[in-house]
Amino acid sequence: MADIRNRSAYHDYFIEDKYDAGMVLIGSEVKALRDGRASFNDSYCIFHKGELWIKSLHIGQYSHSSLYFHDATRERKLLLTKKELRKLEAKIKEKGFTIIPLRIFFNERGFVKMEIGLGKGKKNYDKRETIKARDTDREMKRYLK
Repeated sequence: MADIRNRSAYHDYFIEDKYDAGMVLIGSEVKALRDGRASFNDSYCIFHKGELWIKSLHIGQYSHSSLYFHDATRERKLLLTKKELRKLEAKIKEKGFTIIPLRIFFNERGFVKMEIGLGKGKKNYDKRETIKARDTDREMKRYLK
């Protein structure tokens, strides 16, 4: 089973909080996700009428489906509790916060879940500092071996 990660999210944002949300999908989308056919390029989450939706998440076509093909970039509803939705919506109204999809995974019961993060955008100098810290950690591990 595939665990699909959004690598650029941690590079572009400071992640404050994480939530696991269910996704409303159709059968061919679930099968495509099991094959690892998803891309987070430019995907983001928005609120519409009190519900959380993910836009621009690309889930490729399942190769063995014959009758029905899903729209690859359609909007998909994310499922959270009312308390979590209210908390996220209040945070989004603050300046600089956004909801970023971090990864898609299958839980122990076989359901598709999406880990979303409440993030604040990084500036260019923050990104450089993150890269520098990662490189120094790598150097330290190399010397310790």
